[in-house]
Amino acid sequence: MSSPLLEVRNLRVEFPTRRGTLLALDDISFEIAPGEILGVVGESGAGKSLTGAAIIGLLEPPGRIAGGQILLEGERIDHLPPDKMRAIRGRRIGAIFQDPLTSLNPLYTIGRQLIETIQTHLPVGADEARRRAIALLQSTGIPAAEQRIDQYPHQFSGGMRQRVVIALALAAEPKLIVADEPTTALDVSIQAQIISLLKRLCKEQGAAVMLVTHDMGVIAETCDRVAVLYAGRVAEIGPVADVIHRPSHPYTVGLMGSIPSMEADRERLLQIEGAMPRLNAIPQGCAFNPRCPRAGERCRHERPDLMPAGATRAACWLVEGQGVAA
Repeated sequence: MSSPLLEVRNLRVEFPTRRGTLLALDDISFEIAPGEILGVVGESGAGKSLTGAAIIGLLEPPGRIAGGQILLEGERIDHLPPDKMRAIRGRRIGAIFQDPLTSLNPLYTIGRQLIETIQTHLPVGADEARRRAIALLQSTGIPAAEQRIDQYPHQFSGGMRQRVVIALALAAEPKLIVADEPTTALDVSIQAQIISLLKRLCKEQGAAVMLVTHDMGVIAETCDRVAVLYAGRVAEIGPVADVIHRPSHPYTVGLMGSIPSMEADRERLLQIEGAMPRLNAIPQGCAFNPRCPRAGERCRHERPDLMPAGATRAACWLVEGQGVAA
């Protein structure tokens, strides 16, 4: 096993308010190895995007990292001043966001944005930067890159703009890519192309990828491992096949049961009763206990940590003593 490229240790993110401090991420830990794609999945409000924002140093005020550590290639980056974090973001960490229109400046050509990014992070001249920009556009599947590099974002379709955003994220050959819902706004055929592109670039460049999504189909097709988040905590984490086909946490079981199946003959989908708790109303004990069909007295008073559950690790008292996770 190679050493992790990214390590997140006991990460806590808080939002101070006039009515008290809200704990948005509570003791989140995971790691990603070079060349590995880790999926982060969960309902809206689980903390998926917030985790990515904390890693790349783009938490919206008044949000702040209140505890834990984030290490990139063994170097702690969560406490760096903004100017140093800005140098890391783009050069060592690439970011791909859900809406490409918010990532591209409509007043500048695609080429200008790519060339500026390359020259900001790499010691190359204008001609070499342009050559690299064209090669990046070609590698992300944009046809006639030599001509299209001088066009503006509005002249590209949604799928093509997302490819440009991926090219921007890869411009400085980063070691880590944080992709936040990169395929949500795209139709299914374009989704498949973007997924294939991410997987290929990950393997070719040896980059680690954190893929934030709510789409389990994307997770199953793309990721090596998956972390399931609930109410700002990791409910279950492990190899993607085990989490999907042999889930241990009742919340993960509910998520998988809500996915349409081509094999099972069901009149209606399963659903998880209730809703994600608000940050100012996280229940005592296991946060999932009010919605859990198997909750016991211990679940209502004691909060479980991640523990081995066969091939995965799950934060659930039901799996206590089940064995060593892979």
